[in-house]
Amino acid sequence: AAPRPTAARAGRAARTVAVLGGGVAGLTAAHELAERGYQVTVYERKPKGLGGKARSMDVPGSARGGRKPLPGEHGFRFIPGIYHNLPDTLRRIPFPGNAHGCHDNLVASTEVMLARTGGRENIRFPFSSLGTPPPVLTPDALLRTLTGLLETVTHLPAHEIAYFANRLLVFFTSCEQRRLDVWEHTPWWRYLRADEMSADYQRLLAIGMTRNIVATKAEIASTKTVATCGEAFLFNLLGRGADGAPDRVLNLPTNEAWIDPWVAHLRSLGVQFRLGWSVRDLTLADGRITEAVATDPNGARKSITADHFVQAMPVEHARATWNASVRAADPQLARCDALQTDWMTGIQFYLTEPTPILHGHINHIDTPWALTAVGQAQYWKNRDVPADYGDGSVADCLSVDISEWNNPGILYGKTAKECTREEVAREVWAQMKAGLNDTGAAVLRDATLHSWFLDPAVDGLGTPHPTNDEQLLIHPTGTWFHRPSSRTAIRNLFLAGDYVAVDIDLATMEGANASARQAVNALLEADGSPAAPCTLHRLYRAPEFEPFKTADATRHRLGLRNVFDFG
Repeated sequence: AAPRPTAARAGRAARTVAVLGGGVAGLTAAHELAERGYQVTVYERKPKGLGGKARSMDVPGSARGGRKPLPGEHGFRFIPGIYHNLPDTLRRIPFPGNAHGCHDNLVASTEVMLARTGGRENIRFPFSSLGTPPPVLTPDALLRTLTGLLETVTHLPAHEIAYFANRLLVFFTSCEQRRLDVWEHTPWWRYLRADEMSADYQRLLAIGMTRNIVATKAEIASTKTVATCGEAFLFNLLGRGADGAPDRVLNLPTNEAWIDPWVAHLRSLGVQFRLGWSVRDLTLADGRITEAVATDPNGARKSITADHFVQAMPVEHARATWNASVRAADPQLARCDALQTDWMTGIQFYLTEPTPILHGHINHIDTPWALTAVGQAQYWKNRDVPADYGDGSVADCLSVDISEWNNPGILYGKTAKECTREEVAREVWAQMKAGLNDTGAAVLRDATLHSWFLDPAVDGLGTPHPTNDEQLLIHPTGTWFHRPSSRTAIRNLFLAGDYVAVDIDLATMEGANASARQAVNALLEADGSPAAPCTLHRLYRAPEFEPFKTADATRHRLGLRNVFDFG
């Protein structure tokens, strides 16, 4: 993309910005600010942490014969078509041979699978099976579409399918105030009346949908959060308001396809990086942050000064830097103490044979550790995996996310936190085999398992005090009201990160990117900059449902239910 007009070009002296954190939010903020003529320095606490939880990383000691190390990661990348802000950034990152930059490295998955255990049939859903979407999305057309889809995929009783479809219609036609006042305080499990339904209804719709979208527990998750993203995904499936296919992944390991080209582009824009710098405190004087106190890679105390500060750290690390005076200056910072994080961590299994399980993501919905997985090497463009990575014997990479760390497993009877790293790997492998090999086919074979790599952010497993340095924001009821805005009451401090309140209402790379754009826009306004603000893309809203939402706003003010809500 052509460079945007910048403050420097407008004749102003370049102002300095310290971006505290080098994840997706921090790099996005740096990108937008550098394009507008600001002198940006990014401070990242991990020596190889640029990209944050989105990065891929080298598996130590795995390279032989001039090959690259095997690629490991915190968790697999998933960039659905409902994202718009992140794809816009990807288009603006140059990549050799790509007309649309790193965006051209996105490739579509064609199906998704719910893997069952106990002799139950695995459910495969090709995205092409949806058929022709209705041209006009009336409530009746939506119900017919949902009912047909669920009948085909789930084989649940007709009354349960009808009830679930109706609950989605209720949310889709609910006004924004009802979503905030009622559905934000209603657990998804209770919203669906899951206690009154069959075990398969609970597993496939209440739990399965929640895990796929928000990686949180259905019993406590906010209906507003789950259904907002469910609504966007359904519109994506119907071809409405999407950037691309419902399920997209990268055609190379993440750093090759995205993070490394991004950092190189930012350097070309003048962005500087300080790696291994950990922010410890913020100094407030006269309503401004005068310095961020940090330690450098050698542990020496350093003072970071700038005209403006964009704090783009994960919430559990950011709030540790907010001292009493900083918190007193802006009450929304103290409310962040109520935000909750949990463990969602990845493990990769490297296989000696190509193992084409599915051209898409697999949700192992019956596993006690809530596993989701994807076979990655099938997507890697122009890569001969044995020739390019590892010791020459690895042909595939199965990347798995572990979302539940507090339930006993099937192999050792221990929670994931109680297991050693080796036991975690064996347990995850056993739980996946219990679903994929349940019908008798040897989809996963021990003989093909070369090695595994568990995210190093997890430490102390099998001891009384396990830790996870990279946790995920979760969304229990009421979470929205604790999430801060990007603008703070401190004149030169702005917040970016997946915990900041944005339209998608979900801790995602899209949310991190959108929050950074919000933070930059707030900074530009506070600085009096003539530069054009960042574009902020909102989730798609079906125009056919807007009159229903308007009518529902009146009903909500009168204390009445949504017109489609039969309880």
